[in-house]
Amino acid sequence: MRIDDFDMAEPTALLHRKLQGAKENKDDEALKRVCQDFESIFLNIMLKEMQKTVPEDGFIEKGTGTKIFEEMYLEELSQEMARKDDGLGIAKMLYEQFKSENIIL
Repeated sequence: MRIDDFDMAEPTALLHRKLQGAKENKDDEALKRVCQDFESIFLNIMLKEMQKTVPEDGFIEKGTGTKIFEEMYLEELSQEMARKDDGLGIAKMLYEQFKSENIIL
């Protein structure tokens, strides 16, 4: 799989490429992973927006390293949430929708 700078800046571009690969290879497991990746991206955006609502008290100053760590933590957390116990159910719903309408496979 080819990964370029655009894929790193725009995770949905990489997701689209994976979806096309699942379609071309008629790979059921790849489709499930793509749906989970979508849910992970959704959760990551949601968690970042939620974090913005937490007031910064100034007691401990946040440097660049802390901000990078928090972003990495939220990304890992969102991936774990999407894969554990069917996540929010978005991935399962997307997968079933794609399968029932034969959109992908």
